[in-house]
Amino acid sequence: MGRRLRLEAHLEVDELERRYRAAKEPHERSWWQILWLLAKGQTAAAVAESTGYSRYWIGQLVRRYNAQGPEAMHNRQYTHSHRPALLLSPDQLAELAAAVRGPAPEGEDWLGRTVAAWMSRRLGRPISVYVGWAYLVRLDGKRRKPRPRHVQADAEQQAAFKKTSVRSSRPSPPPSPTPRLSSGRRTSIASA
Repeated sequence: MGRRLRLEAHLEVDELERRYRAAKEPHERSWWQILWLLAKGQTAAAVAESTGYSRYWIGQLVRRYNAQGPEAMHNRQYTHSHRPALLLSPDQLAELAAAVRGPAPEGEDWLGRTVAAWMSRRLGRPISVYVGWAYLVRLDGKRRKPRPRHVQADAEQQAAFKKTSVRSSRPSPPPSPTPRLSSGRRTSIASA
């Protein structure tokens, strides 16, 4: 016979059932169902058999609920961010945004290395060029150098080029038919 797990009285049985029925996220719905069934008096073994969860996991779930209450019954699978914390405070980020809108130091364009140098001076530690580029992109998208302006030829040179350029007035030949594929010797029905 399975062991009965004791639930702290954070919520009444009716409230556990309501949360189980109202849950939209599948994991959370199952967890509320487990707590509801345990609160109704079922054993961990019976709950494990009806829900498909192991008795060990049911015990872990009960421990979490007893220690932290209903707030612990949220699926935390997607809440752990793998991104590092921002290096600049919101004030420093606003200061960098204002600096990037203005002229770059030493008359050059704002690049990843110039942003990294600015950040290094503010933070007092070396900052990678790649981090500087990431902050530059975050602030105002990719900054590109303007394309060079090519000198266009005068009208006479353009006309001469058009006359001498090789341009066929003949239409291109139609594509050749693709050969038929066969997997063996060709046979005729009439020879049978």
